[in-house]
Amino acid sequence: MKLFRTLLCGVAVLGLMGAYAPAEAARPLTLRLGHPMAPGNNVTVGYEKFAALVKEKSGGKIKIQIFPNCQLGSDRVTTEAAQAGTLDMSSSSTPNLASFSKDYMAIDLPYVTSPKYQQNLYKALDEGELGKALDKVAEKCGLKTIMFSEYGYRNFVSSTKPLDSVKSLMNLKVRTTDSPVEVAVATELGMNPAPVAWGETYTALQQGTVDAEGNTFSLLNDSKHTEVLKYAMNSEHNYSMHILLMNKAKWDSLTPEQQKIIMEAAREATDWERVETVKLEEKAWQAFRDRGIKIHMLSDEERAEFYKRTQPVRDQFSKEIDPNLLKLIADTQK
Repeated sequence: MKLFRTLLCGVAVLGLMGAYAPAEAARPLTLRLGHPMAPGNNVTVGYEKFAALVKEKSGGKIKIQIFPNCQLGSDRVTTEAAQAGTLDMSSSSTPNLASFSKDYMAIDLPYVTSPKYQQNLYKALDEGELGKALDKVAEKCGLKTIMFSEYGYRNFVSSTKPLDSVKSLMNLKVRTTDSPVEVAVATELGMNPAPVAWGETYTALQQGTVDAEGNTFSLLNDSKHTEVLKYAMNSEHNYSMHILLMNKAKWDSLTPEQQKIIMEAAREATDWERVETVKLEEKAWQAFRDRGIKIHMLSDEERAEFYKRTQPVRDQFSKEIDPNLLKLIADTQK
């Protein structure tokens, strides 16, 4: 009788395990992604596309749960969480990644890239040694590069003072990120840099804590900064990316098939987002005009002056960056 009860319990346990295992196996892998960008922004829609592609390619077995618009904190906060493993993925602008590795400053140096050679840069990031080198930088931080999300070229804007020359930037209180490169650029141009978290920038402009910033027109439009801005110039003083990074240990725990699905989705979403970015930037330019924001278009001479004035920044920070990274970026500008 005792033997019978023991066998019966064993069968019951196996039955429960059998009932539980398929349910567990059917449960999708959920990866949490935090980023600071506003609804409708090119980075935001790019990650929405990425999540949709991952779901489609995995047959619903992998789910990307997105927390946009600083819901989980600034990009620095979410990247620290991804490093610690309390968040799976974080997207950060390259200026804010400088606090994790100085090598990320290579992308943000003023005028080391130009829209003229953008396709060369994309190819080097997607297929060339530049992308591989930046992934090695991420790995040293305990992270894995998933996606080089398009951000765009930053332009100076002001809420108080017409921007019609390089000299017009003098003495403006300009919001910057924590990036030492951004702070140095502002200083060399005679501005007064004030590092302010992105989520606090609108209020800082509104209250006069700062009266200028540098960012893409599309992000400024999506974040409704156009409500408080009056002047702008197409300075295009640096190119930034938002890099989607994943906790390296989490990445290593995935199966080869899961990794393949994620990377294929990331590549397709990147290509799609770059095309979408052009449309959104054009839309933002029109929104600036509709708002009555006066945009000064730099002459070739004025752009050359910007380049000359920011040379000390390139000289200073090039010494702190892996020279191979600088060479790989320079090779794209031909």
